[in-house]
Amino acid sequence: MRKIEMNDQVWTRLLGIRSGMTLSNKSEEADPAIALYGPIAAASGRFVLAQVGQSLDGRVATPTGDARDISGPDGIAHLHRCRALVEAVIVGVGTVHCDDPQLSVRAVKGPNPVRVVVDCRAELTGEERLFHDGGAPVILLQSMNAPQRSYKADVIRLRPGENGLEPQDILEALDKRGLQKVLVEGGARTIARFMQTGLIDHLHVSIAPLIIGSGPSGINLPPIDALSEAHRPAARVFSLGSDILFDCQLKLAARSSAGERQQILMADPA
Repeated sequence: MRKIEMNDQVWTRLLGIRSGMTLSNKSEEADPAIALYGPIAAASGRFVLAQVGQSLDGRVATPTGDARDISGPDGIAHLHRCRALVEAVIVGVGTVHCDDPQLSVRAVKGPNPVRVVVDCRAELTGEERLFHDGGAPVILLQSMNAPQRSYKADVIRLRPGENGLEPQDILEALDKRGLQKVLVEGGARTIARFMQTGLIDHLHVSIAPLIIGSGPSGINLPPIDALSEAHRPAARVFSLGSDILFDCQLKLAARSSAGERQQILMADPA
């Protein structure tokens, strides 16, 4: 396990990498903070990061919906660093209903990402805080069949699939607005849909040392019958201080699984 020791010099360097500077040498890449955040900052083209902050028993809130203070101060700083290094942050409408979030960068210095809300059925009223806090621009993604309402936001209407708006269509719509590096921050269903379609490059799971006992989980994937069907991504483990972070490389896992399947097919004479 590598410990993240962030300071102003390293963070300024990462913001510079985000703006187009390159890593200077291998010794710099050996710094745990550069190793963790460098791939986000340096990503070119489409890059999708998902982040979950949860308890030891995998909960992201109490049964009544209280999700405040699950992550420790270092886990919160980590989330805000991720926001600062991407161009847009995506949440589902349920997250806005439950948390009324600002989705801004406050715990660290850095730019605020464009805020994107997946609101397929136009459930938001327009009175939510993110429409009136004077922060970064807001994009609403809604179904072409949803009621038309007026919002202080850029409304993009997409053709829905069987289970709502398709993650691929969402990313393509953001691509057209120059937003290719995105953070999928919640909720559980939104993250799961991006996972199921194989669009997440890295998944960050930040674990705080508390046990809630019951409540919603951070990722809601369809049930499986056997552990052999479970996702087993390559993962690096970092100590943030107050929280432990698993950096899961999902695209790498997908390529490895595809390679294993190909080897099985080649070895099978049938």
